[in-house]
Amino acid sequence: MEERNEEYTHEPVLLSEVLELLVTDRAGVYLDATLGLGGHAEAVLEALDPEGRLLAVDADPEALAHAGRRLAAQGPRLRAVHCNFRNLSKVLAGEAPASLSGALFDLGVSSLQMDKPSRGFAFRHDGPLDMRLDPGSPLTAARIVNEWPAEQLELLLREYGEERAARRIARWIVDARAHEAFETTGQLKTLLEQRLPRVGRIHPATKTFMALRIAVNQELEALTRGLESVLPALKPGARLAVISFHSLEDRIVKNLFKSLVEAGTCASVTDSPVCAAPAEVARNPRSRSAKLRVIERRK
Repeated sequence: MEERNEEYTHEPVLLSEVLELLVTDRAGVYLDATLGLGGHAEAVLEALDPEGRLLAVDADPEALAHAGRRLAAQGPRLRAVHCNFRNLSKVLAGEAPASLSGALFDLGVSSLQMDKPSRGFAFRHDGPLDMRLDPGSPLTAARIVNEWPAEQLELLLREYGEERAARRIARWIVDARAHEAFETTGQLKTLLEQRLPRVGRIHPATKTFMALRIAVNQELEALTRGLESVLPALKPGARLAVISFHSLEDRIVKNLFKSLVEAGTCASVTDSPVCAAPAEVARNPRSRSAKLRVIERRK
């Protein structure tokens, strides 16, 4: 397995829309809850006045290292912290209450994770069946595939992957692992390619890999806790922006935002999700599924 030794590039999606809808106070303090490779963070800092600051967090220490090199010239204007959404309240406790002028969650997986075989996120490359955003976490995709019972695998694939063939896939996995444990992304990809037909452009392994990634990183639970944690840190007039990439994430964001608007805590900035323009989709195909929702804190 060969990996390129390079700085990974990542084009932030909906960048101009994020800047237009999020940055309302150029001297304020902002949160980038998903620093990634630093694309949105860099643009937000450039949009702020010299006294403006950015607090950035990410669950992936490797991404933090890459972004740190990219944003080194920002000096004390940037504070980057290794943190999962689940623990965001602890990081925000170090800030003054209701001090943020805005917060951004970009829920997409970066090229660093998807394009590096050793991270085990993608079936395009053969690598260890890992999928952890934080390599220090104990649960891997291999543990799930090799140890979870068929009923639990079926539920995971149905709920997180929205996979109609969840029961059959779970049984195939259990039968196959009885002869040989799953260790690589290639093994799982091959099993699914052999058993499931391709539907249009969607590879047979797509939904299974997404479900495993969500489960390994407890992404939906972490997202809910992260969004709830950031609300008390927003000052009146501050905005919360979230970019989601699949229906499960977007449903959580949509329902939470709706409840906050109905309660009078927030006002809707985007009545419907903002999507990428055709020119951006042509330039950056991963933006095709991106949806941006924004609310503003009222009280």
